[in-house]
Amino acid sequence: MSTQPLSAHAELPGRIGLAQTAQHSLALAGRGVTKFMKSPIQLVDVILTPIISLLMFVYLFGEAMSGGDTDRYLQLVTPGVMVMAVFQASVGIGASLCADASTGIFDRFRSMPIARSSPLIGAVLADIIRYVVCLGTLVVLALAMGYRVQTGPAASLAALALLVGFALSFSWISVYLGMLIKNPASVQGLMTILILPLTFASNVFVPRDDMAGWLQAWSDVNPVSLVADAVRGLLNGGPVADSLFGTFAWMAGVIVVFFPLAMRAYRKNAG
Repeated sequence: MSTQPLSAHAELPGRIGLAQTAQHSLALAGRGVTKFMKSPIQLVDVILTPIISLLMFVYLFGEAMSGGDTDRYLQLVTPGVMVMAVFQASVGIGASLCADASTGIFDRFRSMPIARSSPLIGAVLADIIRYVVCLGTLVVLALAMGYRVQTGPAASLAALALLVGFALSFSWISVYLGMLIKNPASVQGLMTILILPLTFASNVFVPRDDMAGWLQAWSDVNPVSLVADAVRGLLNGGPVADSLFGTFAWMAGVIVVFFPLAMRAYRKNAG
């Protein structure tokens, strides 16, 4: 009995369940983590960006925004910079996948008996290491600058987990653009156009009450403001229920919309 390899356009034998999809996705995530370990230079942006951002906003703009009380401003802006940093870190996955598409790697994945969604899910899961490095850098720097967590270890870990979950959810927008567009630089450019208005028209850098009335209304529903409020509540103390509900609603909505779009674009790319 002769055996022949699956062709690049062959269909998978039988139906692959959730357990196997998870197994395949984790295996490919391990492949992505190995790439980071072999080439740490890929992590330079998620180390330098948060350092530059926190130093710039505290020492260049902090005195003007806080009336000279940079310590108080540091407590306000650190959770916000965490949100901004992981949001920006989520851009890289789309550009990376866009570059991979030109190498023919998706044809190779398509010829393997694995779940169709696992290459994208695995790539997104591997990006967790970027978010952890980014947040770890920020935490160390903020503590050295005088930032102090006002809650306990459980709330602090919950804040970090929320930030990683937020980045993972919104990274599907970048994945979709990476599958849709042929140029990695264009993916980064479009994601920057999305991130900048969401970030700067939020309460990341200034309190909501200091904004114009129309901007306050937008900030109240802005996902960046919502997750920043939730992280501040978990790290600095304060109410978190409403902001957590809004954050989870945005995260779920982005996944529901952009995961299917990314998968459809991936199938066209690989087909």
